[in-house]
Amino acid sequence: MLELLQQVCHRATPETAMVLQSCDMVTATCLFRPMAEADIPQVYAIDHEAFPAESLFRPYSSYGREMQNSMAHYVVGCVPSPRRDREMHRSWLRRLLKGGPLHPARAIMSRELLVGFAGFWIMLDEAHIIAIAVRKPYQRQGIGEGLLLSAIDMAAKLHTRLVTLEVRESNHGAQEMYRKYGFVVVGKRPRYYSDNQEDAILMSIEDVQGAEFQTQFARHKADVLRKECLARPIALSPDAFEEALD
Repeated sequence: MLELLQQVCHRATPETAMVLQSCDMVTATCLFRPMAEADIPQVYAIDHEAFPAESLFRPYSSYGREMQNSMAHYVVGCVPSPRRDREMHRSWLRRLLKGGPLHPARAIMSRELLVGFAGFWIMLDEAHIIAIAVRKPYQRQGIGEGLLLSAIDMAAKLHTRLVTLEVRESNHGAQEMYRKYGFVVVGKRPRYYSDNQEDAILMSIEDVQGAEFQTQFARHKADVLRKECLARPIALSPDAFEEALD
């Protein structure tokens, strides 16, 4: 798939290829792309599964408002339906070669299983990551890292310099992943999490536009794509897909 992507980008115009690389990242595991309104029902379900205590303050209607908020940006990780994956890639190639919009058609997107999402808000030159969530059956498969990478990449392309986030003090695995991407501890928010009054560790990347960060980030991105190219794809039978989607 990565080889095919490179061939198509080579044949496309530089402008089209640049837009493609800015919007989507395709790995063996799943496709990471900007969130669309058709994704709201599944994002709502993932959010409530991952953050049950905090989700009490986020009614379904709030997700539509987020999509209209120019400061809010979301990326999703998705797996196409076993019955529709060929259709999605044919449609994607057709849109690319004809210069049309790169987002999948609504009918195709409705047959994708979202396995995770990430969101951030932009305030001046800061991007604050507010959530990274992965469906429980798909955790520990590199999807969370793909979402983080995609969110940072999108934030950098939106000309932010500072990227920040909070993480539970007890979540050492996540903290290790954040450090890998250049986050450093800059503070603590006492009793930040409402479910158990746990402290939050505040972490940040100071300059995502800097040459040093961009060089290291490009290496990380290449490593993720190389590992994912060798990874076993998420495979769902049509029946299992329909059950998960429900």
